[in-house]
Amino acid sequence: MAALQKVKIRGLFRLAATVLAFVGSLVCVKAVYDLFWGEPEANLYAPEPWGFVSRQEWLRYGGFELAYGLACLGLAWYVLRTGRRFPEVVERPKKDEGPELI
Repeated sequence: MAALQKVKIRGLFRLAATVLAFVGSLVCVKAVYDLFWGEPEANLYAPEPWGFVSRQEWLRYGGFELAYGLACLGLAWYVLRTGRRFPEVVERPKKDEGPELI
């Protein structure tokens, strides 16, 4: 009988959800800062503030950034929820490694 190998499945879902949640939360925090307190770097170099980038364009950018962060958080929740349907560990026949070179 062939040897069995244990493969952790649910951990992959947790890892993906963690990465998505981390990125989503960072983007959401940055978006809230940009929407309420931030301003573009172009204001530092413009002869007059909001000369290169208008406030409307900046708010549109901040809104997109917030939507992207919330989408990442929603996707993280969905991946975590979907991962619950899979078993923690799956056993499968161990593959032959092949010849050893060293």
